[in-house]
Amino acid sequence: MIDDTELLERAEALVAAYAKAGRTIVTAESCTGGLVAGLLTAVPGSSAVLERGYVTYSNEAKAEAIGVPMDLIRRHGAVSEDVARAMACGALSASHAAVAVAITGIAGPGGGSAEKPVGLVHFGLALREGGRRHLERRYGDRSRGEIRRAALADALGLLEGALAD
Repeated sequence: MIDDTELLERAEALVAAYAKAGRTIVTAESCTGGLVAGLLTAVPGSSAVLERGYVTYSNEAKAEAIGVPMDLIRRHGAVSEDVARAMACGALSASHAAVAVAITGIAGPGGGSAEKPVGLVHFGLALREGGRRHLERRYGDRSRGEIRRAALADALGLLEGALAD
């Protein structure tokens, strides 16, 4: 269970707004490991909104579950704009949802490099009607939990913004 009042309140409002709009969500998560789907399902009535969620932590899972081309991962790395966009589009294609959010990043404490430091997270958003977005965040050298919480908050922000379109 996620014990964060602010995020839970945002999730409740998001679920209510998506239910009212008759829209559904699919998630494709790597560094957050299902936290977005977990937060949404903490809200009663979320079954009307969360269509499904994918935890695609490994490169193979990204390719097999949601169709991210391995060549794209090899060329750009799993933590990249291209892969985040492909994750969102792939999750949307593999579901019946109206909106897909994808997250891939380096939550640390290790695994970073000068080019891709700990705290780098890429987000993809894809709408069934064709809209696409990307968001890059560099949260800095925070703890793993802080990076994952910040990514969760930004994923909610993308989903909130998608309703305004």
